[in-house]
Amino acid sequence: MKIHHALLAAACFLCSSLSLAQNPIIIKFSHVAAPDTPKGQAADYFKKLVEERSKGRVKIEIYPNSILYKDGEELEALQVGSVQMLAPVISKFGPIGIKEFEAFDLPYLFADEDAVHRVTRGPLGASLLKKLETKGFVGLTFWDSGFRVLSSNKPFKTPEQIKGQKIRINSSKVTAAIIKSVGALPQTMSLAEVYQALQTGVVDGTDGPIANLYTQKHYEVQKYITVTNHTYSGSAVVVNKSFWNQLPADVRGLIETAMKDATVYNDQVAEKDTDQALAAIKASGKSQVYVPTAAERAQWVKAMESVREEMTPRVGKETVDAILKAAADPAAK
Repeated sequence: MKIHHALLAAACFLCSSLSLAQNPIIIKFSHVAAPDTPKGQAADYFKKLVEERSKGRVKIEIYPNSILYKDGEELEALQVGSVQMLAPVISKFGPIGIKEFEAFDLPYLFADEDAVHRVTRGPLGASLLKKLETKGFVGLTFWDSGFRVLSSNKPFKTPEQIKGQKIRINSSKVTAAIIKSVGALPQTMSLAEVYQALQTGVVDGTDGPIANLYTQKHYEVQKYITVTNHTYSGSAVVVNKSFWNQLPADVRGLIETAMKDATVYNDQVAEKDTDQALAAIKASGKSQVYVPTAAERAQWVKAMESVREEMTPRVGKETVDAILKAAADPAAK
């Protein structure tokens, strides 16, 4: 009888172990962008890599377009474990106490994507991601979304012409200061609410990357887009720290490798998608796209100069100096 019970217990343990081994690890990955944005495409590519390489051991569930959580809700959802992974805009970490991340919002800080990558792909980027652990997150990488532009229903080529207009922004003290520096009125709201706000005149225009203007169909309710490229637009991919620490070491390694490959993929699609989105917007005939002349660009740069002086104490002079140093083109020295 004892042998029978022992065999039965062993069989139950084996069944339980096999069940656990067969149940995939589920990672809910929520983000606010459309699937066809650089962020959305990189997330889908990451899912593909992880599921293929883990042979089904890990399953990534992607929830784009604020399906689960809006801009203002997603970080809290990650902290409490309602989702396991996010890709919020970098500046989102400023309001929760990591002010250094708001430095990326400073105007005309980066000459191009290469300058950005000298920061985000280097030691400085790694040290910034490390700071997220104090808030219960593990930072995996930075993803590009291009540079931010301005749109409106009134024509504008210079800062003088956008004065008094209500411009939608994401939650960022630095972006708010940028909009104020050109005499416009910043209006914070989640991305999911912007189309209706533009359509009904609650706001006059937007601050954001070309990809969002196109994929969120904002261009349909905006007559003018000026390619100011005043601020870098990017995201940090983060995972819940407690969840991450409980994953088997080999699974963490697999995810990290897949994320590196997905980041390379993001780099490739971000610039291409911006060009394609601009072309599609122009072809639609619904929005006029204007690229400032060198003299007009100088006016935008000058108008926003005060923002760096005003906001540097907030984000940290040491951080700003480190970013400028890392972003500098070594060939120009």
